Amino acid sequence: MPDPGGPVPLVDAHHHLWDLTRRPQPWLDEPTLAPIRRAFAVGDLRSDATRPIAGHRLGATVVVQCVTSLPETRELLALAEREQLIGAVVGWADLTSSAIGDTLDGLLAGPGGGYLRSLRHLVQAETDPGWLQRPDVERGLRAVGQRGLAYDVLVRAHQMPSAVLLARRHPQVPLVLDHAGKPDVAGGELADWEKQIRLLAAHPQVRCKVSGLVTEADHEAWTTEDIRPVWDVLLSAFGPERLMFGSDWPLCLLAGGWDRWAAAVDELLAVCSAPETEAVLAGTASAFYQL
Repeated sequence: MPDPGGPVPLVDAHHHLWDLTRRPQPWLDEPTLAPIRRAFAVGDLRSDATRPIAGHRLGATVVVQCVTSLPETRELLALAEREQLIGAVVGWADLTSSAIGDTLDGLLAGPGGGYLRSLRHLVQAETDPGWLQRPDVERGLRAVGQRGLAYDVLVRAHQMPSAVLLARRHPQVPLVLDHAGKPDVAGGELADWEKQIRLLAAHPQVRCKVSGLVTEADHEAWTTEDIRPVWDVLLSAFGPERLMFGSDWPLCLLAGGWDRWAAAVDELLAVCSAPETEAVLAGTASAFYQL
């Protein structure tokens, strides 16, 4: 049990799990992903996530969908019901379906349905730059908001304008930007990304995950100083009360793993007060995902 007088437990607001014998993950066929082309379970995360951040040790997580699959979402919900570490699930459902409301109601009423907090679609893979503004998608997003659910926004840096428009058109839907919109950490071309981040942060229902940044950097040679320009923009635009830590485990294993990323976050948080640090590491995610 956590020490009642110690730091609040760390919340990992973004990680994945998969068992390739149970559910294939076709996206892992890419050659560069070979190191993580195996099963990853909750016990593996517990074993890897040993390094505390600013004295906070892992106490709760948000598990996030990987593939466009309702069965995967149902499996994650059922797992959350069994696993004490998992506090919330970000699932997938077809936002373009005319039956999206019934689908969401079925997920919420099914095993572990009380752990469903947010939906996500792999918008980063869509070729239509206006996918988030399609009438059928917007209908689906309204259904999400009507059920008290949030939406995780997964876009690449060049798709950020559509995320800004999403926030403008749906102020009633709580939004969180996954992986900070995938800025070009390796190339350092951040001007356009920063402009869109500040436009997005102007919408009060939006939060942002400090996650997935090391896989946008040089996997072997990145340092905290490579991440710092992105962190400085995020901290300035959103403030610590709207930022949340995520490991993006096990993808972070491609670029050093949990401990290396945790050490970098520890360094980045040195400019924050204790309450600000607690917000980034636990408070923002706990409030957004209703942990």
